[in-house]
Amino acid sequence: MIRRQSGAALLAALMLSACAGGVIPPSSGGPAPTRPVPSGEGATRPTPATPRPALPVEVPTEPVLDQSTAAGLGVTRGPDIASLIPSGARARAALQAFRLSCPTLMRRTDQSGLTRGSDWNSSCAAASSWPEASASEFFSRYFEAVQVGEGKAFVTGYYEPEISGSRTRQPGYQVPIYRRPNDLIDVDLGQFSDSLKGKSIRGKVNGTKFVPYDERSQIVSGSLAGRGLELAWAADPVEFFFLQVQGSGRLNLPDGGVMRIGYDGQNGRDYTGIGKLMKDRGLIQAGSMQDIMQYLRANPAEGAAIMNENRSFVFFRELTGAGPLGALGVPVTPEATVAADPKFIPLGAPVLLSLDRAEPNGIWVAQDTGGAIKGANRFDSFWGAGARARGIAGGMSARGSALILLPIGSAARLAQP
Repeated sequence: MIRRQSGAALLAALMLSACAGGVIPPSSGGPAPTRPVPSGEGATRPTPATPRPALPVEVPTEPVLDQSTAAGLGVTRGPDIASLIPSGARARAALQAFRLSCPTLMRRTDQSGLTRGSDWNSSCAAASSWPEASASEFFSRYFEAVQVGEGKAFVTGYYEPEISGSRTRQPGYQVPIYRRPNDLIDVDLGQFSDSLKGKSIRGKVNGTKFVPYDERSQIVSGSLAGRGLELAWAADPVEFFFLQVQGSGRLNLPDGGVMRIGYDGQNGRDYTGIGKLMKDRGLIQAGSMQDIMQYLRANPAEGAAIMNENRSFVFFRELTGAGPLGALGVPVTPEATVAADPKFIPLGAPVLLSLDRAEPNGIWVAQDTGGAIKGANRFDSFWGAGARARGIAGGMSARGSALILLPIGSAARLAQP
């Protein structure tokens, strides 16, 4: 139900991390390929902006027992959005992204508790033929705004990396990119106890016991070698480090071709943001992707040990169709897709961001999720591929306010006792 209340404190920002292999020298059989350094290697200088203040909320008269979803945390009706949605490329891209999301959006269960599948029927029917030239009018006609909790947003960025790679192991390509192992098992704990519904673990069977899967230090030391799991080979462990963080990417092959790879599971170990770890130790100042990369390259042995402190390891599969794919199973859209926590944002819903950095301001669509993207009003913005995307995403850290756009009438139902 809608309540005017103070939301839970925003989760502390998780700094950028990675899950790559240790330092592997070039093969003596030949030189390592030259790592392409894009002209936009450094973080793009941010354009400052003044964010719209979050809406005021009232302190609840009684303690809120369940703050695990948006419906439990409480939402506040937002302002009229007609004047808040700018026209232009972002609105057009958001309409395209929303259109792609509709088939899944109308049939999936909304974990946030804010909408029902049928709520989206009218807007999805209209989106199918709505002219993109008037995309902003589409959103203002079919949606109304709500603020989840305190509405204070924190936004980072991700992109589709391009790194040097090979389908086969050869001189200069020595970092294995693994497929998902067939002994990696997901367990739905809710099948064993009602108190554990919604929780799951991932591991493997060892004799008669179910145990945690190999952590990253074990995998990069060769625990999976010799099992035929190598999907491809990367040239640079640091570049692969960041490709694992992003969850998908492009391998520039020696023959000039491109191999696209996408996320196919994770070893079940906890994710540790090494950016925060390095900043807390005084190793770097800002904590952007570029700062971390520079330190890892300058201190390769120490960098390998730091990377191993993040025990999480990501597995991949080759992507042959459109992509990269988001959590809805549809391609994510550059400069229109955000990753969000589905417990607080209906996946497929439009989002209005107003931040202290101009580049991400405007309308986006929640089409993806992320291991570090947890809590209300926490978003990760997708910028596509190439030097520009890398430069913006790698240094993205913006704060401000967020409004969630729901189909007209949804908020009124939430307000009913």
